[in-house]
Amino acid sequence: MTVAPALTVLSHAQEWPGKKPITLVLGFPAGGSADIVARTIAEPLGKRLGATIIVENLSGAAGTIAGQKVVNAAPDGYTLLMGSSSEVTIARMFNPAVKYNGETDLSHIGLIGVQPLMLVAGPKSGVKTLEEALAKARREPNTMSFASSGVGSALHVAGELLNQKAGIKIDHVPYRGAQQMTIDIAGGNVDFGFLGPPTAMPHIESGKMIALAVTSAGRTRVAPQVPALSEAAALKGFEITLWNGLFGPAKLPAPMVARLNKALNEVIQEPQVWQKLQKAGVTTEGGTPQEFSRRIRDEAQRVRSVAPSTMPAGAGA
Repeated sequence: MTVAPALTVLSHAQEWPGKKPITLVLGFPAGGSADIVARTIAEPLGKRLGATIIVENLSGAAGTIAGQKVVNAAPDGYTLLMGSSSEVTIARMFNPAVKYNGETDLSHIGLIGVQPLMLVAGPKSGVKTLEEALAKARREPNTMSFASSGVGSALHVAGELLNQKAGIKIDHVPYRGAQQMTIDIAGGNVDFGFLGPPTAMPHIESGKMIALAVTSAGRTRVAPQVPALSEAAALKGFEITLWNGLFGPAKLPAPMVARLNKALNEVIQEPQVWQKLQKAGVTTEGGTPQEFSRRIRDEAQRVRSVAPSTMPAGAGA
């Protein structure tokens, strides 16, 4: 009784993708760190699959509008998600409006890579170093603010983790994506923000923002002069990184997942792709779908230790 459906799935996977384009949905606006990663891999991945891949920016709600679209899509291989920890793991723990579970409602295809976040200060913040920022936050609680790309985003969690570990209270200001929050940080409307290196570096180099620290365990090669948050005595052990990976709807046929995973692992090793990702501060990793799933489960466990202090009742169950 189960042979015919299995053969149908196998046949469909062998014929896929044919001439139909694949839509790669992205939960953040054009120009940000996630968009750079998506557009770096889209064309070479399409070539390896023999298909055209169209990137669709569907921003808002910490990437979960895009996540929900892919969760609801048919598992036929034509709608994929370029996902991150924000919309896959974190957001549902902070926002009860998120109804899907990235651990179970998506097919985990493969990890692309990880990058640190950069804590930056605006020109009107009155601080130029991490130590100055922490001292001011202790002297003047609830008078300073940090921007993120939305409630439940990795940028939001980084700020809440900073508050928790340093024993300070910097208020959160959520945005729909990196573009407007970047404008407001540079313009002095918000004191601080966490940004990916590709978004932050041009503003740091132009003097519109001040780099205070990175969120990785140690310093990053794209800005080796910037200290890690963990170097501060009060923040020993601080580490949060942003990963990007490829997903499909749940129940994506196993042959499709295997083919996509193989192609993705090959693409991130292509010299031009590797160089672009390295320049963006992304350490490429790759690996199997099973390894990717374990990473997602482990991260969910870590985030739960931060979420209860800030999430609404009932979220993250």
